[in-house]
Amino acid sequence: MLLVFVLAAGLWGVGYIAGTSKTARVVSVSVLLAGVILSHLILPDGHPLRQATGGSAAMWLILVGFGAIVLVYGRGLKALRNRAESVSDQEPAVPTDRFTETELDRYARHIVLRELGGPGQKKLKKARVLVIGAGGLGAPALQYLAAAGVGTIGVIDDDVVENANLQRQVIHRDTDIGMPKVFSAQQAMEAQNPNVVVLPYHRRLSDEIAADLFADFDLILDGTDNFDTRYLANRTAVALGKPLISGALSQWEGQLSVFDPANGTPCYQCIFPEAPAPGLAPSCSEAGVIGPLPGVVGSMMAVEAIKVITGAGMALRGEMLIYDALYGESRKITLTRRADCPVCGTAND
Repeated sequence: MLLVFVLAAGLWGVGYIAGTSKTARVVSVSVLLAGVILSHLILPDGHPLRQATGGSAAMWLILVGFGAIVLVYGRGLKALRNRAESVSDQEPAVPTDRFTETELDRYARHIVLRELGGPGQKKLKKARVLVIGAGGLGAPALQYLAAAGVGTIGVIDDDVVENANLQRQVIHRDTDIGMPKVFSAQQAMEAQNPNVVVLPYHRRLSDEIAADLFADFDLILDGTDNFDTRYLANRTAVALGKPLISGALSQWEGQLSVFDPANGTPCYQCIFPEAPAPGLAPSCSEAGVIGPLPGVVGSMMAVEAIKVITGAGMALRGEMLIYDALYGESRKITLTRRADCPVCGTAND
């Protein structure tokens, strides 16, 4: 047997020195072994060649069978490894509620809150929130949602950053002028917290896309300044059973509420059945707005979002908070669901 091993090693070594491929060297050694086995099967017992190569074919057959098993096993492992690597390259990582040490340190002030704790922070990490508008209200809401660790944040807006926005829309910078607001906001949010996923949609919310877009999120925040979009967002959220946090601004005053008919509370159209006549509700560009006011109300919207996601405290369902910045006053009013509301009224059931 030693002679065969020496010959096999010689063939492998000569082939390696000559630069032949691994496959060719394996073939040459295989031919040698086949010849040895064939000689044992053909030549008579006691033949000198059989005696010099082990005396029996059984030993070589066992050796070849074992080698074949090892080869097949190795090829199988390689194939499985290649398949796993291919799948990991093609599919994004599945979000997990496990926190890194950096995240635990970042969210420590949340985790020590009795009303949130670790379970609440996990809910934030797994949540998917859509913000309509990256302007006055959307800017602070987006910043604080990202800072709070909301796992996936979508933002839809068809506008670009303008110089006049920078007086109040603090998520954007002077160097962002001319850039779509959703991409400017995305840059700021990812720079502030790289642990969140930001999904920018540079387009206007429309009937054609609203339902499919809302369906991909757990909660909707409406920070727009036009009634057509507000009514569209409300209709779509009600149809899909999604909570809607809505904010509005004018000069020195802001208001916000959580509209959630799926939990028995009014929708936006219950409170505002019709859009006001032109001129009765001027936009911020027409009537003006004090710069910090969107930050106050937008931050309140982010707080309400955290409460809705985690179940902490009492969200503003069935209530509207009104903040008067000029006189430093705030008040709440109770909202009532309308049976004849065309969107959520019980008369439609």
